[in-house]
Amino acid sequence: MPLTLDDFDYELPARLIAQRPPAERGGSRLLRIDGGAPRDMMFRELPTLLGAGDLLVFNDSRVIHARLHGVKESGGRVEVLVERALGPHQALAQIRASKSPTAGATLRLAGAFEVTVLGRVGEFFHLAFPAEEPLFDLLARHGELPLPPYITRSAADADKDRYQTIYARHAGSVAAPTAGLHFDETMLDRLRLAGVDTAYLTLHVGAGTFQPVRSHDIARHRMHRERYLLPEETIVAIERARAAGGRVVAVGTTSLRALEAAAQGGGLTAGSGETDIFIVPGFRFQVADALLTNFHLPRSTLLMLVSAFAGIASIRAAYAHAIEAEYRFFSYGDAMFLTRPRCDSNS
Repeated sequence: MPLTLDDFDYELPARLIAQRPPAERGGSRLLRIDGGAPRDMMFRELPTLLGAGDLLVFNDSRVIHARLHGVKESGGRVEVLVERALGPHQALAQIRASKSPTAGATLRLAGAFEVTVLGRVGEFFHLAFPAEEPLFDLLARHGELPLPPYITRSAADADKDRYQTIYARHAGSVAAPTAGLHFDETMLDRLRLAGVDTAYLTLHVGAGTFQPVRSHDIARHRMHRERYLLPEETIVAIERARAAGGRVVAVGTTSLRALEAAAQGGGLTAGSGETDIFIVPGFRFQVADALLTNFHLPRSTLLMLVSAFAGIASIRAAYAHAIEAEYRFFSYGDAMFLTRPRCDSNS
């Protein structure tokens, strides 16, 4: 029987959706899933799950202040969410307004500058920003941090730090690669002392990560595209881990998607590209052996991804356990450590 959205649904009490980060990075819980019964741990115990020669692959994308409020020429209010930069002064964006602007329209944003609507690209609007200042600098001064839609409060000053990984370097994401939010310098130092290696790639997370799957038949769903960069030194680190008998551990679904997308041609190739890879049960993983990730929305592509990685039955059991044990869910919530079954079974 083909898989449908109903196979990836679950009931989540609203009280379990984390609205704020824990008091300290690394203060979250960790659920271990390795084919047996789920095991309750704390994130600070992560080094006990790793060995010398293992490799953690992080996504070092940095969240931009992508949300802007403004008005149309008519005076009507608009909300702009930058999805992707197209060079230093242009971007694709989502626009919320009572009536969508047309090509040639001007929007005044943040009471500070104007942008011109150049046209539509699918569901997005192509916008031209002022040429006097680089786009990311403009957003840093006038934009707001775009917290996920399930966080029912406005971004606060503390979010500027906590909704950003400590190793974020390359600006471009509109949502954080949240599995990395648990790491602090102390944890990274402990892992290095234990002989665990680290490597980095960049995948800029788009707002499409929150878009619902609208087709009941998931085979009909089409993923949003995201840019990634896989450096040569990361491939070297992966080869070194393999040679030493270590595991490749993707930190977050974004790291995993970038690694598996880069391997689709047969073997990893360094460089940049775009991916719309849709990972569902039955997918054959080529790179990642384990995955550190947060909990994901019902009926979402990310829940499908982790079900493909660890097995549908294992994920169902894990989520049922997490709800009963009152884990904190989603971006500011707790984490899971998933080990891929040796047989790559998705039953």
